[in-house]
Amino acid sequence: MADNATEAAPYWERKSLGEMSSQEWESLCDGCGRCCLHKLEDEDNGEIFYTRIACRLLEIGACRCRHYSERQQHVPDCVVLTPDTLEQLNWMPHSCAYRRVADGRGLAWWHPLVSGDANTVHTAGISVQNMAIDENQVHEDDVEDHIVELS
Repeated sequence: MADNATEAAPYWERKSLGEMSSQEWESLCDGCGRCCLHKLEDEDNGEIFYTRIACRLLEIGACRCRHYSERQQHVPDCVVLTPDTLEQLNWMPHSCAYRRVADGRGLAWWHPLVSGDANTVHTAGISVQNMAIDENQVHEDDVEDHIVELS
């Protein structure tokens, strides 16, 4: 006999990341755009620093990739996130839904699957919508001038 409470729980609470269908996996993305920010790594201690500089494919207003399905053709070093690669990506934001679910923290109140509204990620101040700039606007020598602190 199945446990009704377990059946009623949303898929991200019932399934591991590896058990999710591709549609379920993709719907976990909260649309914050933080993973599309350029990051710097301290060579001495491995600390990761986020910048407000966004990948040229990120449509900053919508916080979505302009060419998601072909992104690696446009940006060859774009990382394809999978349950296997997530473990290795120490730079994924602490707020990331994939990271949260993997860590057993569940989805935040502002996640569209919880709130029912795709804009709560923006109104909660989690997205890069009002802070990111296109990488084409920044000279490579000035990248460190754009380091930001993400909450």
